[in-house]
Amino acid sequence: MHSRHLRYPGLFSLLLLVGACATAPAPVKSPETYFKEGEAAYASRHFEDAIAQFKKVKESYSNPELTAQAELKIADAHFDNGAFIEAAAAYEDFRKLHPSNEKAPYALYRLGVSNYNEITGIDTDQTAVKNSVHYLEMFLAQYPGSEYAADAKVKLADCRGKQLAYENYVGNFYLRTKKYPSAIKRLNEALQRFPGEPGLADTLFNLQQAYLKSGDTARADEVAKRLEAEYPAKARETKGEGAKPAAGKADELPMIIFK
Repeated sequence: MHSRHLRYPGLFSLLLLVGACATAPAPVKSPETYFKEGEAAYASRHFEDAIAQFKKVKESYSNPELTAQAELKIADAHFDNGAFIEAAAAYEDFRKLHPSNEKAPYALYRLGVSNYNEITGIDTDQTAVKNSVHYLEMFLAQYPGSEYAADAKVKLADCRGKQLAYENYVGNFYLRTKKYPSAIKRLNEALQRFPGEPGLADTLFNLQQAYLKSGDTARADEVAKRLEAEYPAKARETKGEGAKPAAGKADELPMIIFK
């Protein structure tokens, strides 16, 4: 009886070993190894894999400097993967956690660009434009000599143009729907907010039409004179067109809530 229990001792030991191996956890790698694996995945444009490895570096809590590098790499991987909302959140987290880090200017610049890359049309939510202006202005105020300053200025100027285009869009909508007081208020505010912008030619023309249609011919004439003085090409273009508003699709605009 005893001999039957020991008939296959080698097989029994082998089964125990296999069972142990099947349930044993994967060996824990060093943060440096995870980081290198993340860099390799990033270089191969396997961004999700890279993010997973960089997160393991963060979770190790063993090396503050390497952890900071991993956090920035996570943001860059999201950015290069086209996930700009996630990238913006990661860059913002990096800035808050490491305000004195040498990469803080870069993170702020990329935060602005992440929002810039989320901008769509003028007939959609304008939060991305507003956020872009906020962060790009902050970046230029804090780091005017940065290597990224020139690009930030270009993008900021574009955002300003888009903001004015939106105001013209709303003003033209009010004009076409005969809400003249609302059009006048919106367009006058745009004149004050965006001095010197090329798009103000359309702002002035629409404002002139709003005053004219509201019956305030005196102010309509004042605006017409300003349009001719500041934007003569636009004034010549609009002569002979009567009370036709600036070209656009405002009469086809969806009923959105303007802010």
